[in-house]
Amino acid sequence: MGTWLEQSSAIWIAAVLALIFGAALQADPDQGGGAAPAQAPAPATQKPDPAGPVRDANGAVIGFTSMAEIPGTPWRIHDAARPHPRVITPGSTASAPPSDAIVLFDGKDLSKFAHSKGGQLLDAQWAVRDGYFEVVPKTGGIVSRDKFGDVQLHLEFAMPNPGRGASQDRGNSGVIFMGFYEIQVLDSFENLTYADGQAASIYGEYPPLVNAARKPGEWQTYDIVFEAPKFKGTTLVTPAYATVIWNGVLVHHRRALMGRTSATMTVHGYTPHDAELPFSLQDHSHPVRFRNIWVRRLTGYDQPE
Repeated sequence: MGTWLEQSSAIWIAAVLALIFGAALQADPDQGGGAAPAQAPAPATQKPDPAGPVRDANGAVIGFTSMAEIPGTPWRIHDAARPHPRVITPGSTASAPPSDAIVLFDGKDLSKFAHSKGGQLLDAQWAVRDGYFEVVPKTGGIVSRDKFGDVQLHLEFAMPNPGRGASQDRGNSGVIFMGFYEIQVLDSFENLTYADGQAASIYGEYPPLVNAARKPGEWQTYDIVFEAPKFKGTTLVTPAYATVIWNGVLVHHRRALMGRTSATMTVHGYTPHDAELPFSLQDHSHPVRFRNIWVRRLTGYDQPE
C-alpha cells in the first residue's frame, strides 16, 4: 500500500481521464454505444403561392388561377383559362386591308356592289378606271351585296377637281349604314354649309369635331366603326353608335345616333329592322370618286379559340 501522496495522485489522474473520455463520447456518440444521435431539424414546409401561377412546358408563367375577379365578366385578372384573341395579319400599310377584312373594291370591278331597284339587285353601272370608281350621275346609289351589322369600314374618296357649286351642291355623296344611318360625304374644303350636313357629319344630328377636309382632287379617308342598333321585338335595346376617323383625325367618338338620319321635318327615331343589312353609297349627281373599300365584321371579346 502506497503513501498518502501516491494515492492522491492516482485519484487525481483517474478524474482527469474520466473527463477526457466523457468529452470524446459527446463529440462522437457512435463510439462506446452511448445515447442515440440527435435528430436533424425537419425542413421548413414551402407555402403554396396564393396566386396559383400556371406555367408552360418551359416553366414560363402564362397565367394565374386565383387573382381578383374582373367585375362583370367570368374571368379573374390574368386568368389562365381566358380565351386568346385570334391571330390576324395586319395590312402592309395603315390603309391596306388586314387578313380578316372583306375587300369590297380592290380597284378592279364593282362585283361586290349593285343597284337596288324594285327589290332586285342589278349590276352597278358606276365607272371603274385606274384603280378607282366614280359616281355616274342619275344612275342611282349602289349597295353592298353583302349584309353587315357591327363593322369597321375603310374607304377612300376624292372630290371633283376643280370644285364646282356651293354648299350641298358640291361633291355630295354619303355612306349609309343599313340603309338608314348616314355619314355625309361632301366637299367641305372652304365650302360653307349647315354644320350637321358637312363632310363627316352624322347627317342631321352631329357635325364632326373638326373639319379635316383636303382640297378637291386629293384622296381622303374615312375609317368608321359602326355599331348597329339592337332591338328586342319592337323595343330599342341599344342605339347605333359611330366612331369616325377622317384623314387620320378623330371626329366622332362612339357617338350614339338618335335614329334614322334621313328625316328633316320630324325628330329622328328608330324603327326595328334586321340585325344585318347592306350599306350604300349615294348618287347625288356629283362625280365623286372612291377606292380601297374594305370592311371587318366586329365580334365581342373572349370568343372561343
